[in-house]
Amino acid sequence: MNDYSYIERNLKEIRARADAAAATSPYGQDYELLLATKYATAEEINFAHSLGVKKIGENRVQSLLEKYDRLDRDGLNIHFIGSLQKNKVKYIVDKVSMIESLDSLPLAEEIEKQAAKHDRVMDCLIEVNIGSEASKGGVPPTDAPDFAEKVLNFPHIRLCGVMTMAPKCGSNDEYRKYFRESYHIFIDICKKKLHNVDRSILSMGMSGSFEAALAEGANLIRVGRAAFEKE
Repeated sequence: MNDYSYIERNLKEIRARADAAAATSPYGQDYELLLATKYATAEEINFAHSLGVKKIGENRVQSLLEKYDRLDRDGLNIHFIGSLQKNKVKYIVDKVSMIESLDSLPLAEEIEKQAAKHDRVMDCLIEVNIGSEASKGGVPPTDAPDFAEKVLNFPHIRLCGVMTMAPKCGSNDEYRKYFRESYHIFIDICKKKLHNVDRSILSMGMSGSFEAALAEGANLIRVGRAAFEKE
């Protein structure tokens, strides 16, 4: 039998650090932990789920499909958090509870089409390219409010908030600058657009930046490497 005790140790440390960081936020928000499972096995995911993890995020469609049938999906919410090609939407629209990487109208149109086929409404986050990096997906920060307005016209998409990935930074202060800007975009969109959503989501912060993200208002953090590393 495999020993997954390292996951339990890692999660304990992550939650302690996250609680401390959230306590410093001026916004007083509750937060949720999503485990980014790009490099995790189905067995590791199931063990984390047994410890109370309720949300996971996959970056690649193929990886999700390979693991899907081996996951203990009772009470597990699966998010898609990576770049999503239009032709891959049909493979995941019935398997995930949220798509966090909505960043174009053609992708929104395809999600709408495929969700309608399954008679469901797909929860989505707008991905904002907060660092305006050419190598990353996401809507430019200045375009995010107008893009949100257009997404609201799709009946089979429920816009639930914003996701962002900060550029790689050398310090928490640098990360906080990007996350602070993301928070203001999130608030602007929520106040003007999301009156029909019970709890809007600001998904930001990864293994090396989740503390800075929580300090600047994140209420969903995506942690992968720090949860599954063995040393």
